[in-house]
Amino acid sequence: MPIRKRPAKAGSPSAEKTVWHAVAEDRLLRELRVNIGQGLATEEVEKRLADYGANRLTPRRGKGPVRLFLSQFHQPLVYILLLSGAVTAFLEEWVDSSVIFGVVVVNALIGFVQEYNAIRAIDALARALSVGATVLRDGQRRAVAAPELVPGDIVVLQSGDKVPADLRLLRIRDLQIDESALTGESVPIEKRQMTLADETALADRANMGYSSTLVTFGSGVGVVVETGDRTEIGRINRMIASATELDTPLTQKMSEFSQWLLWVIVGCAVLTFAVGVWRGESMLQMFMASVALAVGAIPEGLPAAITITLAIGVSRMAKRNAIVRKLPAVETLGSTTVICSDKTGTLTQNQMTVQAIYAGGDYFQVGGSGYTPDGEFRHNGQAIDYLSYPTLMECLKAGLLCNDARLIAESNHWRIEGDPTEGALLVAARKAGLRHAAVSTAHPRLDAIPFESQHQFMATLNHDPTTDSRRIYVKGALESVLARCDSALDPHMQPVALNKERLIRQLEEMAEQGLRVLAFARRDHQDDALAHAEVAGGLTLIGLQAMMDPPRPEAVASIAACYRAGIAVKMITGDHPVTALAIAKQLGMRQAERVISGVELQRLAPADYPATLAACSVYARIAPEQKLALVEALQSAGHVVAMTGDGVNDAPALRQANIGVAMGMGGTEVAKEAAAMILTDDHFATIEAAIEEGRGVFDNLIKFIAWTLPTNLGEGLVITAAVFANVALPITPVQILWINMTTAVLLGLMLAFEPKEPGLMRRKPRSPDQPILTKHLAFRICLVGVLLLAGAFGLFEWELSHGEPLAKARTVAVNVFVFGELFYLFNCRSLRYSMFKVGVFSNPWVIFGVLSMIGLQLLFTYWPTMQALFGSAPIGSEEWLLIVAVGWVIYAMVGLEKLIWRRFNPG
Repeated sequence: MPIRKRPAKAGSPSAEKTVWHAVAEDRLLRELRVNIGQGLATEEVEKRLADYGANRLTPRRGKGPVRLFLSQFHQPLVYILLLSGAVTAFLEEWVDSSVIFGVVVVNALIGFVQEYNAIRAIDALARALSVGATVLRDGQRRAVAAPELVPGDIVVLQSGDKVPADLRLLRIRDLQIDESALTGESVPIEKRQMTLADETALADRANMGYSSTLVTFGSGVGVVVETGDRTEIGRINRMIASATELDTPLTQKMSEFSQWLLWVIVGCAVLTFAVGVWRGESMLQMFMASVALAVGAIPEGLPAAITITLAIGVSRMAKRNAIVRKLPAVETLGSTTVICSDKTGTLTQNQMTVQAIYAGGDYFQVGGSGYTPDGEFRHNGQAIDYLSYPTLMECLKAGLLCNDARLIAESNHWRIEGDPTEGALLVAARKAGLRHAAVSTAHPRLDAIPFESQHQFMATLNHDPTTDSRRIYVKGALESVLARCDSALDPHMQPVALNKERLIRQLEEMAEQGLRVLAFARRDHQDDALAHAEVAGGLTLIGLQAMMDPPRPEAVASIAACYRAGIAVKMITGDHPVTALAIAKQLGMRQAERVISGVELQRLAPADYPATLAACSVYARIAPEQKLALVEALQSAGHVVAMTGDGVNDAPALRQANIGVAMGMGGTEVAKEAAAMILTDDHFATIEAAIEEGRGVFDNLIKFIAWTLPTNLGEGLVITAAVFANVALPITPVQILWINMTTAVLLGLMLAFEPKEPGLMRRKPRSPDQPILTKHLAFRICLVGVLLLAGAFGLFEWELSHGEPLAKARTVAVNVFVFGELFYLFNCRSLRYSMFKVGVFSNPWVIFGVLSMIGLQLLFTYWPTMQALFGSAPIGSEEWLLIVAVGWVIYAMVGLEKLIWRRFNPG
């Protein structure tokens, strides 16, 4: 009878997966044709290596560097820029042409680097398998490279080893493996020799060892069941390769906007050419007019403005501990509607902390969090002098002596060497003034029984030189320790009868809070040696210490801020459901009345995901493919999803999300390579700060677009009006380029430095379906475009009607556009309020840009060299008054429109 196979879940990258954890050991060895005492023969290894291939991840074929670079030019906005560059080159305006083509090349290089870095995630996974292994072959132990392993190899594991392939564990001695990078479980997993049910979740498969995880304690022997691409990490590799890296909302909207703009420009140019020829104008003259219209309608400065605005956002985020690897990700944060967050290390501190102690019949709360030994002890809500509670001190002392970890003070923080649970006990003892070195010296250890999973306890024998007595201290699971106790210490350190029912109730209450509970007991001893018989009974229970990885204090405030901003928060973790739910409640998460486990999720049909996601915020024991499926379900419901994570298991979902956020301090290289943003402090609060910056960046981009498009519209309208009126062009193509390029740099780009407006994080997220230009903004753009048309064309005709030369009339028209944009710039500092609301001098770069633009425009008007280059001519004070008057009219009209809009659209 063949080994059972489990069909992969719909959408899974593997078609069929063997249920290795559910196969009996003897049958497993028969199927793999191996003897546990001899291992495989060398000839058999060579044969299987040929059949199965090397134990490494298959590199994925992708675009070559040249093709990858050229693909960056395949975008509508780039087509417009290339057309603009070609037109300016045709006009022999080499400087402008070089600037435009330079913008295209820089944007292409940025896109190339972004895509190339994303592909490197798979390379990081391949490097994770580059380890060695100790195997049994031909009856002898041998050290081999991990790629040489084949299914059926017998592998020996020791503390400190990286598991080289997926193994079914056959022999175990106190084996613990850190699987946090793969499963999200926050503490090392105690492995057991057993057969499990088919549906056992990945994080609960105690009889398996998975490739790339780390042995932290003990030893074991396992048989290789999967290698290379068929390992769990290989499956994740396939998911990363298949995950769709979505365009950001900005790139999607800009692509739609660019396509629309491209057709409008081409249509208007063709229409202008056709009308002029139909009216009898020469084809060359109409061609030049069409070129002028196209150049006027193309927003040459837009791509540069987008790049610079995003770069400024990157710089601001870096100051707030968020490193952005992909420029468009800056804006994506501002559009985020859902944050899917890992728990361990992001919402919590990833530092186990004793939070409660039950000793002498009293319940104590322990203040402080993390490994910093600061915090007070409280009883019935009141701070206490811990020295007045001897049983409490004895419980802390037991946790300190029955301990193999070390608490180390470094320059600016504390860290633990050893097991995090034991580290938490050292920190709690130090809060009560018990220093590990001093207490251990005063009570030297004579002997110990190390922790063994089958016994679920650890015991030490310590000597007290002052009384020449010996005492056994025991710590372990309450069930194991309680079975060995026949009494308990009362508040005065006197043995009393043991109330087991009360202790069990206390354990249950602590467990409901997501706390991990350890029990402590003691007894006197006569010898200098310790054996299991001495701890089989007769112990006196000292008390219980309960601990957890506590929430980050700043995460509570940040989650509340996200809710105010209309952003939902989902916790998706591989940790235990009870722990996840308790943390969610402490964080104040909404819809945290229940937790959905990976097993429950596996039973759901994909069509039921959206309703489940809408009703629940906490998901625990979630496998990598389930994280990916949850992100996809949210995206299919129209959400913009930010996903945080630090492990290999998070990488597929990080890449699939609209923006993946990796942890910089505790994250794996695979997660960092798959993410668009890296947090250097691993704090959830930094995500909230980055979202605020992202919203500010998007605000400034929209401000620039709302500022620049009226100019392009006005220029296009002026050319069209001149053609239809059968008069000379009020502005030439070269003058249009001058207007567009100089104002974009000196005026429009100053909006990129605009500070964030008040109340930014009280707004609802921008709808993913909302276009770049809302109806309101489109109306404003048309209003300003028409005002520029009226001012420029009107004053142009005014000058000609008074006998002024064409060059002077055109100079007036050019200055109308420049000063009209200058006055309108102050309107665009806020799209809703006046510049007096946001502060006249809150953005000094605007003042600098305005003064620089005025100086440059004076050179354009009066410097002979500029007159020769651009066909300009000097104008008098009367013309300047008229030009400034047009600017004031534009400012006043937009200000009035804002006032009316606010009155009918409050809030």
